[in-house]
Amino acid sequence: MIEADSAEAAKVETTTPASPDITKEEEDVARPEATFRFTVQNITQLKEQVLSPPCFVRCLPWKILIVVRHTSTPERQQQKALGIFLQCNGDYDTPGWSCYGLGELKLLSHKPNGEHLCRKLHHMYHCKEDDWGFAHFVSWDDLMDVDNGFVKDDSISVEAHVVAEAPHGISWDSKKHTGFVGLKNQGATCYMNSLLQTLFFTNVLRKAVYKIPTVGDDSSRSVAFALQRVFYDLQFSDKPVATKKLTKSFGWETLDSFMQQDVQEFLRVLLDKLESKMKGTVVEGTVPKLFEGKMTSFIKCKNVNCTSTRVETFYDIQLSVKGNNNIYESFKDYISTELLDGENKYDAGEHGLQEAEKGVRFDVFPPVLHLHLMRFRYDPQSDASIKFNDRFEFYEDINLDAYLQEIPTTPAHYTLHAVLVHSGDHHGGHYVVFINPKGDGKWCKFDDDVVSRCSKQEAIEYNFGGKEDAPYLARRATSAYMLIYIQTSQLKYVLQEVSENDIPSDLSERINEEMRYDMAVPGKCKGR
Repeated sequence: MIEADSAEAAKVETTTPASPDITKEEEDVARPEATFRFTVQNITQLKEQVLSPPCFVRCLPWKILIVVRHTSTPERQQQKALGIFLQCNGDYDTPGWSCYGLGELKLLSHKPNGEHLCRKLHHMYHCKEDDWGFAHFVSWDDLMDVDNGFVKDDSISVEAHVVAEAPHGISWDSKKHTGFVGLKNQGATCYMNSLLQTLFFTNVLRKAVYKIPTVGDDSSRSVAFALQRVFYDLQFSDKPVATKKLTKSFGWETLDSFMQQDVQEFLRVLLDKLESKMKGTVVEGTVPKLFEGKMTSFIKCKNVNCTSTRVETFYDIQLSVKGNNNIYESFKDYISTELLDGENKYDAGEHGLQEAEKGVRFDVFPPVLHLHLMRFRYDPQSDASIKFNDRFEFYEDINLDAYLQEIPTTPAHYTLHAVLVHSGDHHGGHYVVFINPKGDGKWCKFDDDVVSRCSKQEAIEYNFGGKEDAPYLARRATSAYMLIYIQTSQLKYVLQEVSENDIPSDLSERINEEMRYDMAVPGKCKGR
């Protein structure tokens, strides 16, 4: 098998005659994929290399690079071959940009029933590796073999199909291409940006946050005001939004202390602070109304009439991934009963030690359902947390009626609103979130400061985990670790529009005054 590698030839266009034939018009330079074709004439006279005209994908120029290669065999025989590469953003020398792309290079056969020669590739393109492909795509003898039909009138045609993620560090206007903006990465805030975006797009919560009275609050200590500011910037800014004031308001002064919290703990702390701040205001009760569910835990004796029950509330549910294939199996596992027997019998008071069943039953699911997929678990042998990247399926629509104690008056039918994803292992990795902002199946990918439109497949199926050999994923061990569902009957309520009129005038004035101050003080606007 021929391995993909970087072209060694210089990135200079030659004067070799070439006739471009772009198969798709450049009507949408921000498109996620495209197919284009390049015809090289006088191929037998090609001495070095030739570049096709650009085809724009994700606002970057992609070109086919064709190189004549001479290599020596161990027997010192000279071999001639044709190298074909896919180049991305080759004329941009400034470092700091990257773009993950995958696709296929195809040397076309001119014969009616001829077989094209195809090679697939995937690569993280950046300044030092802005081309990727095959130095020995085809030997010169095979290229010139008339039976293959690759050469016609001394010309060849190469077709490239490119699928790319939105680039980082260059040429991408998230607001222009999606209507939304991202959040700046502080360097170690990990999951926080993903979670903040999901809360921002829980529109009814955003409305309530705006209405929390924060006049007189210390802006450096008030979590509520800091979140108001982040939400305001996400709604109206054209550029990525900073979060330093929010993290500082938590009292977690260092990034290390912030990293010690997991996503579940961070969510609970944030919602608790909001719920507390909302008490005694017009938005009191918003948090439990949206996120609180109820379950009953029970212990039922098998041989005597003795049952103990306790009603509990929850803001999220932890579902086991290990040993379960999909979300329904995890729910079934969650409500499965445990037998208390032998040395583990239940103390039933006057009835003494008894065999009993222990378990939980759901009473009510909330309008906004947070599901944490337990992909991390402590391993006593290594004394460390390990990640399970096992395949685990979840769905755009789910019905949870079967897991409730009683059939609900309104079906527990839910629509997937967000998928939080982790790539890497327990030592670290990368976090992104896919969000369905309007609940209509049109998804966007939020990757820190970069936001791009994406397919439903990218948002759901690609994040099941399980497969390490997945060239459509830029990073290894990629899988969902948290899912957010909205009850379908509550979609319009939860995702109601939020306009400028929903923001109290005193809050708008205070935020705009802070903005003017930040812009006036040198260096302030960068750390907002």
